[in-house]
Amino acid sequence: MKFFDRILEYMREEAYNPMLFQELAEALNIDEEEMAELEEVLNYMEAEGYIIKTRKKRYGLPERMNLVVGRLQGSKKGFGFLIPDNPDIRDLYIPVENLNGAMNNDRVVARITKGSLGTIKSEGEIIRILKRANEQVVGTFETNKKFGFVVPDDVRIYQDIFVSQEDFGGAKDGHKVVVQITRWPEGRRNPEGKIIEILGHKDDVGTDILSIIRGHNLPEEFPAEVESQANKIPEEVKSEAIGNRRDLRDRVIVTIDGEDAKDLDDAVSLEILPNGNYYLGVHIADVSQYVFENSALDKEALKRGTSVYLVDRVIPMLPRRLSNGNCSLNPKVDRLTLSCDMEINSKGNVVSYDIYESVIKTTERMTYKNVNKILEDDEEVKERYKDLVELFKNMEKLMNILRKKRKLRGSIDFDFQEAKIILDEKGKPIDIRPYDRGVAERIIEEFMIVCNETIAEHMYWKELPFVYRVHEDPDPEKIISLNQLVHNFGYSIKGADEIHPKALQQLLEKITGKREERLISTLMLRSLSKARYDGASLGHFGLASKYYCHFTSPIRRYPDLMIHRIIKEDLHGKLTPNRIKQLKEMIPGIAEQSSIRERTADEAEREVEDLKKAEYMLDKVGEEFDGIISGVTSFGMFVELDNTIEGMVHVSNMEDDFYSFDEVNHVMIGERKRKIYRIGDTVRI
Repeated sequence: MKFFDRILEYMREEAYNPMLFQELAEALNIDEEEMAELEEVLNYMEAEGYIIKTRKKRYGLPERMNLVVGRLQGSKKGFGFLIPDNPDIRDLYIPVENLNGAMNNDRVVARITKGSLGTIKSEGEIIRILKRANEQVVGTFETNKKFGFVVPDDVRIYQDIFVSQEDFGGAKDGHKVVVQITRWPEGRRNPEGKIIEILGHKDDVGTDILSIIRGHNLPEEFPAEVESQANKIPEEVKSEAIGNRRDLRDRVIVTIDGEDAKDLDDAVSLEILPNGNYYLGVHIADVSQYVFENSALDKEALKRGTSVYLVDRVIPMLPRRLSNGNCSLNPKVDRLTLSCDMEINSKGNVVSYDIYESVIKTTERMTYKNVNKILEDDEEVKERYKDLVELFKNMEKLMNILRKKRKLRGSIDFDFQEAKIILDEKGKPIDIRPYDRGVAERIIEEFMIVCNETIAEHMYWKELPFVYRVHEDPDPEKIISLNQLVHNFGYSIKGADEIHPKALQQLLEKITGKREERLISTLMLRSLSKARYDGASLGHFGLASKYYCHFTSPIRRYPDLMIHRIIKEDLHGKLTPNRIKQLKEMIPGIAEQSSIRERTADEAEREVEDLKKAEYMLDKVGEEFDGIISGVTSFGMFVELDNTIEGMVHVSNMEDDFYSFDEVNHVMIGERKRKIYRIGDTVRI
C-alpha cells in the first residue's frame, strides 16, 4: 500500500510529535493530487490500529501515546486481558469496569491506567473498539414470557444477551440458538439481540456439536460460487496440464495415512544410492494448480484458514471435490505434485536437494496400521505388500537417523496421550481409548519435518517473501519460575536465563517414568510460546530448528498453499520486483489470519472431544476408577483416567480434611493430617 511504510518509518523517528493531516502531508512531501490517497491510507491505518488519531485530529503511534492495540480476551468473571499486537509487550489486565462495552475477541485500543507499559502490574481501560468479533453468539435461550435471555456458550462472554418478545423468532425455553447482537453493551447494560437461528433443544442429539460449529463460526457449506468453481475442474489430470513437469509415474511412491483419511496431501518415496546415502522424495499435492490467487475458491480457503477435524466430521478448507478428489493423492491415478527430493547421509544431514513440479501415480495407499504391522513382522500383511516390505524397513532406518539428529540438537518431544473416540451410527461415544503412535506415524513425522526445514532454509537464503512457521523462545520469567519448581524435585535447568531447547529436552529425559513427570511436562508446555505463522524466519524453538515452514499440507492449511504459489512463481521466474513488493504487503495479513483460524480450529476440536468424553461418562456415575492427578488448583484437583478422560474433584468433595493450595509447589495440603496431593499421584475416584 502506497505511503504505508513511509508513514510508519517517519512516525518511528525519535523527534516525531503527533501531527495534523496537513502537517504530515507537508513533512512527507505529498503532491496535491496524492492527498486523497494519503487520506485513504491514514484512514485504513487508523481503522487497523497501526496509528491513532487523537481528539485534536493529530496522528501518532499508539505506543508513543501510552496506548496499546490488540485483541481482548474475556473471562467468565468479567475482567479481561488485552493481548497486544506487539509480541514484545506483556498482556494488559483490564478490570470489568474498564471494558466500556468491549467483548471477548474484539480488536481494541487501551490506555494504560496503572503501572507502566509491559510490566506485570499494569492495568488499562478500553478507549476504542476497532473491530467487533461477536456479531452473532451461540447460547441457550431462557424465557419468562415477556422477554428472554441468551446465555452464551462461550464463558468468556460473561453477560447474557437480552431478547425482547418480538425477537424470539419462535425459540422456546431450553433451545440452543444463534442470536444476532443489535445493541452492544454499555456500562452495566447488557447487550441486546434477536434470534436468527434455532439449532434445536439443548438435549437433542447433534445439537451440542452443531452449537460448537456455529459458536466458532465454522461454515459447513461452501458458497455456490465456490462449489461452482470446484465443479468446473476436470476430475482427471489432462496431458496438457502435465506440461514440462518431471514425470515420476514410474517411481515407487506411497501415501501413509490414517484409515479414515480422505484428503491425502503427502506421498513419499525412498531409494538407497550407490554411495549408501538415502534419496528421500516428499511429493505434495499441487493445490495451487487449481486454486488461483483471489479466486472465489482462494478467498474462501483464506477465510477458513484450515480444515477442522471434529470427532464425527471434517469441515474442509476446500470443497470435497478438491480435498477428497482432484487434489488428494489417491492410489494408482495421475496427480500433479510439488516435489522435494533430498539426499541424506548417515548422520541425517541433507547434502543436496531438488525442488520441482512433478506428476506422480502412487503405487499404494498405505495406512499407519498396516505399515506398523509390516514393521512388527506380521506375516499376513507382509505377504500382501511383499514388494514394499524392504521400502518400509529402509524408511524406519532413515526415520531413526533423522530422529537421532533432531534429538542431538535439542528438539523437545512431549509424550502426552491422545484419545481415539469411537462413535456409533447415532454419534454416541461407545469407546474411548488412548491413541498409540507407532513407527509409521514417526516415519511420516520425521520425513515431513526434514522436508519443511529444507524448503524453509532454501527460501530464506533466496531472501524472498515467505510464510514461516515460527515458535519463539519462551519468556525468561516463565522459565525461571519453572526452574524454581523443578528445584523442589532435585532438578535444575541449565542456562535458565538464556534457555536452549536442549536444556528442556534433557530435563524431560531425566523425569521419564518418574512420579513428577506429568507435573513437570505440563508446566514446561505452559511455559513455552504458542507456535504461529510469520513473514520473518524467527526459528522454531520446540524443534530446535533455525528455519521452518509448513509446506506439506496445502489441502488443509492455507499457509502451505500460499508458499506453494511463491515457490512455483520462483521456479518460473515470475517473482518480479512488483510481485515481491505485493507479496511482502500480503503476507503479514495471511500469517495472522492463518494463526487465528488455527487457534479457532484447535479450540473447536478440543471442545467437541471434551463434550464426547463427558457424554461417554454420563452412565458411569457411581462407578469407581483409578486415575492420576493431572492438575492441582486452589479449588480442587483434576484427575485423568487410563482412557485419557479428565475430571474435576472439587475441594468441597475432599471431605477427610480441610485442604489448602500451595501455589509455589502445586500441591494440596491437608491442614490436620498434612496429607499431600500432587500432580502424578495415583488416586481412586
